[in-house]
Amino acid sequence: MTSLDREPKSYVVRQGLEHILLELEVGDTVPPERELAARFEVSRETVRQALHELLVEGRIERRGRGTVVSRPKLTQPLSLRSYTEGALLYGRVPSRVVVTWEDLVADDTLATDLALPLESPVMHLERVLLADGERIGLESTYLPKSRFGDFRQTFDPTTSLYAAIRASGVEFGEATERIETVLASPREAALLESTTAMPMLLMHRKTLDTNGVPIECIRSLYRGDRIAFVATLTR
Repeated sequence: MTSLDREPKSYVVRQGLEHILLELEVGDTVPPERELAARFEVSRETVRQALHELLVEGRIERRGRGTVVSRPKLTQPLSLRSYTEGALLYGRVPSRVVVTWEDLVADDTLATDLALPLESPVMHLERVLLADGERIGLESTYLPKSRFGDFRQTFDPTTSLYAAIRASGVEFGEATERIETVLASPREAALLESTTAMPMLLMHRKTLDTNGVPIECIRSLYRGDRIAFVATLTR
């Protein structure tokens, strides 16, 4: 009896691919489906499924018409550090692409989250987050214009927003975050150079200053194949 008879074919293929990846370096080409199917004596569909699992996990990535080994995911701490600080901590080079910077009026949700009267002016800043030139996330930040309106003249939106907030004299106190798995909309997938089938990590954050006054609320969408989050828990 062969190993393929004892174990599910998909499991055997996945284990075989794990061994192949151990022998490859970041950027190396993964053998094509046809070659892998012949090596493991399975259908190309079985190989395709195993490759898709590795793609979702961020172990491999599509490049042109081929597939290559990905670099390790960016690990971000769940803390009051900025994206810039978190990326630099792990030796990555952060950058941002501005998508939208507009003035809105607070609807019921924004008014509640930012402790503002209904229809108060709010600034909305939407940016693509990059690490070493790779698109990692799409971040939408909402700020009370009454508090940070001068950022229009003083803040460079391609730089760290948290650094600018601290420089304005505001001290971060605490934040509440909720993280869940979602699928991106077509627009979001295009901005992140991904697909609507790729699982994303959706994070909602509400940040307060040391006096308990809301600073911001954020909706961030991250590519699950390129980023992971870590938290330190204490008693």
